[in-house]
Amino acid sequence: MRVSLFLPCLVDQFSPTTARSVVRVLRHVGVEVDWPREQTCCGQPAFNAGYRRAAARLAERFLALFAAADAVVAPSGSCVAMVRHHFRELDLSAAARAQLRRLDGRVYEFTEFLTEVLGKSTLGGRWRARVAYHPACHLLRGLGVDEGPRRLLRGIAELELVELPEADTCCGFGGAFAVKFPELSAAMAERKCRALERLGVEHVVSADSSCLMQLGGYLSRHGMAATPLHIADLLARSLGLA
Repeated sequence: MRVSLFLPCLVDQFSPTTARSVVRVLRHVGVEVDWPREQTCCGQPAFNAGYRRAAARLAERFLALFAAADAVVAPSGSCVAMVRHHFRELDLSAAARAQLRRLDGRVYEFTEFLTEVLGKSTLGGRWRARVAYHPACHLLRGLGVDEGPRRLLRGIAELELVELPEADTCCGFGGAFAVKFPELSAAMAERKCRALERLGVEHVVSADSSCLMQLGGYLSRHGMAATPLHIADLLARSLGLA
C-alpha cells in the first residue's frame, strides 16, 4: 500500500523527528510513503480565526496536491478533522469540490490508519517506561479515535501505561484559544500536569504535537519530571527504528 504523508505545521517546524518516526513506522509495517514537498498548512488556523477566504485557498492547495493519493496520513487528529469536516464548509471552487469528493474517506490520522485501516492492534516492540496517554480533543471528539492508540501502547513489552485522571479533558492549547485566553489555557495545562506529577510518569504521550507543546511547556517551566512524547516517536523507539 502507498500513502501520502501530510505534515502539520507544528510537526514540520518544531518536531521533525516525529515526521521521521511516522515514515519509519509506516515502512516497518510494509507501507510505501511519499511526501509532496509543495504542501503547506491545511488552513485550520485561518479557519478558526474566521478568515474563511484564506482557509479556502489553503484547502484548495491541499486538495490539488493530495486528491489523487490512495490514502493521506497525518500525525495529527486536529488537521485530519479540519480536512474531513471543515473543508466542506468552505467556499471552494467546483474543481476543488470534485477533488474533495474523490478524497472523501481516504484521509487518516496516523494511529487510526494503523489500527483501523491496517488492522494492527499491536506493533510489538519493547521499551521500559511508565507513561500516561493524553487523548487530544480533535482526535477523540472530532474523529472518534480513543482505544486504538491505547492498544498500540499496551502492545509494547515492558511499557507501563497508567490511566490519566480526567484524561478526556482539554490540555488548554486549542490553537488560538491559548493566545486569546492565556490565563485559562495555563490553568487547564496546570490541572493536567499536576495529575501527571501525582502519577509519577516519565512521559506524557499523545498523538498531537500541539497538545504535547502545551503540556511540555508547562512541565518544563515548573521543573516537573514528565516529558512529552509523540506516540509515533515512542513506537519508533520501541521497534528500534529511532
